[in-house]
Order: sequence, then C-alpha cells, then structure tokens
Amino acid sequence: MLRLALRLRRAATRTVDGVRFVSGSASSPSLSIWRRKKEMGKESLIVAKELKRLQSDPVRLDRFIRSSVSRLLKSDLVAVLAEFQRQNQIFLSMKLYDIVRKEIWYRPDMFFYRDMLMMLARNRRVEEAKRVWDDLKLEGVLFDQHTFGDIIRAFLDSGLSSEAMDIYEEMRQSPEPPLSLPFRVILKGLIPYPELREKVKDDFLEIFPDMIIYDPPEDLFEDHEQPEGRDDRNIIA
Repeated sequence: MLRLALRLRRAATRTVDGVRFVSGSASSPSLSIWRRKKEMGKESLIVAKELKRLQSDPVRLDRFIRSSVSRLLKSDLVAVLAEFQRQNQIFLSMKLYDIVRKEIWYRPDMFFYRDMLMMLARNRRVEEAKRVWDDLKLEGVLFDQHTFGDIIRAFLDSGLSSEAMDIYEEMRQSPEPPLSLPFRVILKGLIPYPELREKVKDDFLEIFPDMIIYDPPEDLFEDHEQPEGRDDRNIIA
C-alpha cells in the first residue's frame, strides 16, 4: 500500500522547466472529489439556504460562515459549492471558493478550477475569472488539452473572445501534447470570429498537417453573433 501511495503521489505531480505542476492522477475522475456525485444532505441544505438569506448582510454572513460553514464535512461543503455554481450564485460561489482553498484537506485540482471558470465564463465575470486563473497558476495546476478546449469554448460562447484567446495562448504553451479534438471544439466556437478562427486554423494545420478542416458556409461569417437559439451541431469544424 505504501508503494502504491508513493507511485500515485509521483504521478500527481510533474516538473517542467523547473515549475511543479499538479496533474495526472491527482485530477483523475476516480480520485478527484470534484468529479464525484455531489448530493445535498440535510445540513448542507440548511447551510445553503442560510447563506443565501444572509448574503446581503456582510457582518452576519461572516459570523455564520465562522460558526456553521467551517464545521461542514468535506462532502457537504463540496456539495454546497456545486449547488451555488449550478444556480450561478457568483458571490456565494466565490465565498466558498476561498473557504475551500483554506481547508486542511484541500489539494489543487484541475476539476475544481475548471468548474469555477466554467461558471464564471457563462456569467461573463471577467475579473473573478482572472483571479481564479491567477490562483491556479500560482498553485501549479495544469489543465489537460480537453479541459482547455472546454473552458475556451465556454468563454467564446459567452462572447468573451479576448479572454478565450488569452487562455488559448496558455494552451499553446502547455507542456501537454496537443490533441486535434480540443482544437475542433475551439474552431466551432470561433465561427462568429472569422479572423481569430483563421489564426487558430493556421495553428491547427501546422500541428496536424495531414488533417482537414471543413469550413462552414461563408454567410455564417457575416454576423459576429449567431442568432439566438441557433444549433450549429451539424457544422463540422
């Protein structure tokens, strides 16, 4: 068992150019608490309801956090955060985000950061997203290529193309080997942004010279925003 634990620990970290990254087994679905089913128990339901009630009263909110939230079990705290993310409760999600990172059991995890960034992206909260990104960089969290693609697509779908391309540049500099599927996910999200799409397309063809990109009809490039409700599932990037 000790040997297995040591192997898992080594697999959870990697060093690239002197920088220690958290990846591999530390973020695998079988081990990550952020990938498990998150069910709200009785106590977590009570706490979530009270947090929502007190969020407009900073003094009482902080008092309640110190007295009750700090006593939640790990699984309950994770469940409350996941529920607030689902409800797009930005303020409370950020509060719990800070609490989680101070817990003794907390370990840097790409799924923890992915869920936060996806929620902030769909709510167009740029400043909070930058803060979370700075935190994950500080903790040496390394996204895999598929997670990069999903996050970039979330920012693009919310109209945050500049932020999406900043993350794309991080993806290009990642020590993880590039994969074609995340590029195709990004290229679909870039349909409303033809100039940016051409840049990513050139990168794709440079990395995967034997692959083909099927461009959508040119009339899709005329508007920089797709009509509401448009279904682009049949457009192959």
